[in-house]
Amino acid sequence: MEMKWLVLALAVVMYLLVICFQNKKIWFTTLAALIIVVLSVFQPEKIFNLGSYTNAPSLAVLYHVFFELINWNVLMIYVGSMIIAALFIYSRVPACIADKITEISPSTGIAIVLILAMTGIISIFVENVATVLVMAPIALAMCKKLKLNPTCFLIGLAVMSNLEGTATLVGDPPSMIFASYANYTFNDFFFHNGHLSIFFIIQAGMLSGCIFFYFFFAKAKTKPEIEKTVPVSYVPAVLLVLMIVGLALISFLPEAVTESFSCFSGSYVMLLGLAGIFWYKVPQKKTKQETFDMIKDLDWETICFLIGIFVVVGAINETGLLSDFADFLAVVCGGSVVAGFLLIMAVSVIISGFVDNVPYIIVMLPVAGILAESMGIAKELFMFALLIGSCLGGNLTPYGASANVVTMGILKKEGYPINFGKWLQIGGTFTILTTAVAALVLWLLWA
Repeated sequence: MEMKWLVLALAVVMYLLVICFQNKKIWFTTLAALIIVVLSVFQPEKIFNLGSYTNAPSLAVLYHVFFELINWNVLMIYVGSMIIAALFIYSRVPACIADKITEISPSTGIAIVLILAMTGIISIFVENVATVLVMAPIALAMCKKLKLNPTCFLIGLAVMSNLEGTATLVGDPPSMIFASYANYTFNDFFFHNGHLSIFFIIQAGMLSGCIFFYFFFAKAKTKPEIEKTVPVSYVPAVLLVLMIVGLALISFLPEAVTESFSCFSGSYVMLLGLAGIFWYKVPQKKTKQETFDMIKDLDWETICFLIGIFVVVGAINETGLLSDFADFLAVVCGGSVVAGFLLIMAVSVIISGFVDNVPYIIVMLPVAGILAESMGIAKELFMFALLIGSCLGGNLTPYGASANVVTMGILKKEGYPINFGKWLQIGGTFTILTTAVAALVLWLLWA
């Protein structure tokens, strides 16, 4: 049996198990990665392209896996930004901003839409589930005062956070993975090769989403009394700003500098995260247990999951399977750029509505890039379509993203259980609208 088909079979089994047993996905990705490493050690050159490291093939395999396939820069950015995000929520600054928005808004309907927009903006830099958890109490308190059903408001928090998480390098794992594959810097998410980039495309989607939700709340005129939230500290907000500004400035450094130290961005964000932990422990006078609990509650599962996926997808790529799949898609599309664009967008939305978009986007990014090159067009057209479809598609169903699942749990706890059909009515409509608008803007900018 040719090795690439063995790798494909292993990957398919892994993906099926991940889909069926989400709570044990780390075990399956780790086991698949270990099997691939063991096979490579015993049969060097059968899976990975080891280049000049043929004198000690076993060591070459381990070096290739741990220092070339696993993107430590992306992982460090993710860990550092998670720490800063957790501290930002602890600081209560987001709640203070929401209070101010409600106070200055002419009506409750506009206030709700602005809070949803703010939720999206926070989610650009803060993990989606964390964003929903910090904004949900604000939404629930407002709905209780106005005697409104909070279902639509809370669904809005989830889908807006999922939407805006796509906009920047630090917003969501798929964006970090995209940046890793396409060699995008923080600034490239705003402007790339003289074009408006993914950030502005997503903002077009957010604008259409705000208009969509305004129609739900336009009749809400009475404004509730505001109970002012007192911030704990502005230090986490400063760290967040330093992270954003620092990543932007690093983007301007010469390639020779960033290539010689590939983890430059990740190290910078990690140092800010460690500074945040020090601030939490010492000036905030937290105990060792409290500090440990804060670190323990970070999303370590996604980190471990990504490590396994990096190895498996690296094997799929280096055995030539992704090129084969891209050739197959080119035949299906018949060389039509429009057909390829719509196919990638539609399939990504549907798949991501039901399964984790991280492994999907890692597999499909090289395929989209190869397909675009074979048609002689800018890779961004298909890769952005993939990124938009896979991230916005998570809003389609209540199980498409972790933030959706958390929102369903909050609504059930509050006595407003929601079924699949109700979510599809709101989230599905939102997904179709925002994806269509973003796709149109993407086509106008990059086609």
